[in-house]
Amino acid sequence: MSIVVWLVIVAAIAGIIIASLGGGETGLLFKAREQHGWLATAIFNPTSAGQKIFVMILAILLFVVIMGVILWAIDRPKVPLGVLVAGFLGPVVIALSGGLLWSGISTIIKSFQTFNSSGQSTGWAGFDNYTRIFTAANQNMLINTVLWIFLVPILATAFGLVYATLVDRTRFEAAAKALIFLPTAISMVAASVIWRYVYYQPSPSGKEQVGLLNALVELVGGTPQNWTTKFPLGTLALIVVMIWIQAGFAMTVLSAAIKAVPDDIIEAAKIDGATGMRLFWSVTIPTIRPTLVVVLTTVAIASLKTFDIVNVMGGNLPVNNIVANAFYNASSVQQPGWAGAYAVIIFIVVTPVIIFNVRQMKKSEAIR
Repeated sequence: MSIVVWLVIVAAIAGIIIASLGGGETGLLFKAREQHGWLATAIFNPTSAGQKIFVMILAILLFVVIMGVILWAIDRPKVPLGVLVAGFLGPVVIALSGGLLWSGISTIIKSFQTFNSSGQSTGWAGFDNYTRIFTAANQNMLINTVLWIFLVPILATAFGLVYATLVDRTRFEAAAKALIFLPTAISMVAASVIWRYVYYQPSPSGKEQVGLLNALVELVGGTPQNWTTKFPLGTLALIVVMIWIQAGFAMTVLSAAIKAVPDDIIEAAKIDGATGMRLFWSVTIPTIRPTLVVVLTTVAIASLKTFDIVNVMGGNLPVNNIVANAFYNASSVQQPGWAGAYAVIIFIVVTPVIIFNVRQMKKSEAIR
């Protein structure tokens, strides 16, 4: 059995042990509803800012102590190699166990359970939580999710590619790139707040428009409207925000790839008569294809996980909903079963994309 399999098994067992000893209603050492001392409550179930800061400081001190012991032991010839390996891998295994593996297993288990309004399990539900997702009531949510997965990566990558090509080696290249990259540097919530005022609802008759888009529509003689309350117009309006954010990332990565195209290949193509669009389609695109695929898949994964924009701008309207936002809403109303089913669906959809992305990155590294 390989070392990777052993690590996964050990991590799973450690995760179950950590979860059993930890907080919550089923913890062996700590149960949230029982009375404990301040120290136990602060460590296993911190609620106040002071307790969370205490746990953070405690974790930092623990990390420093462990790393100090490991670094001290490295120079000691009498320390067995196995102890050093366990010292390096142990914290990683424990962290993966509690924060990833057990959380994933717990989510899958909860996706097959029912819960009352207090978030307490009331039994097994079979596949009811999953079938609930694919009912007619969630039709718009599924369509919206598909639109997000396909439109955002394609349009953001296309815009980034065209923009990177146009500004490449121009006089104002740095300023032009900074202009497009700026939205990538801000949070999605902040971007959503900005675009809320672009799509702001129409003002009452006779008053000036607050929203920029409605003001422009009125300026050209159009009729102002609610851009985010209709299907599929609302979804497309929100997708524009995501493209605005991701285009900077796509442009930056693709610009680096374009600059890495060897000059001798370009010169050879020019000698053969390739210029303009033919040079772009026949030389540049095939050369940067691995990077294009990585950008496409990375933006697709980001789109599938995004809920901030929909939550802030969509007003929790069914016409704007997507799976990631439904997961967040189900968690907030104490329905771990529904939230677990949504999370598993996201995991199933995103896994092939991640595998494809990793393979493309390995191919890119092999070419280099």
